[in-house]
Amino acid sequence: MRRVREGGSTVEAAVGYAAAPGGRGVVYVRLSVVEEPQLLRLSFRVQPASRFEPLACGYAALAAVGEALGRRGIRRVRFLLGDPEFVGELRTGKVAAQGLAIPYVRMRCALNALESFSFQSSAVDDLTQRARAEAALNVAA
Repeated sequence: MRRVREGGSTVEAAVGYAAAPGGRGVVYVRLSVVEEPQLLRLSFRVQPASRFEPLACGYAALAAVGEALGRRGIRRVRFLLGDPEFVGELRTGKVAAQGLAIPYVRMRCALNALESFSFQSSAVDDLTQRARAEAALNVAA
């Protein structure tokens, strides 16, 4: 595993994710670092029976990303996400629904291990489409 040392600067992490109906998810992360952009592919699981699946999927994806970035030595992150409503919900710091408490806490624990993090809405369609295609292929397989 290649470790990234970004010093004191903030790394931008563009995040696109999707999960299959069975709960297996994939997340693609494009890191903007000084040397060159890097693309990470990570997996995660989400409870398939969750009626709040889009939010639970986002929480699980961000938890996986936060943990992976921490292992790579990245401490300051600006997450770029494609869903402005999700970004707004994340900025409030409140759980959207009672049934999401555990996925939300897991995500916050992973992100709180970082020195600092923020969320911004941005176009990440290429990463999201890639994740959706892979999730769909996993269902068909």
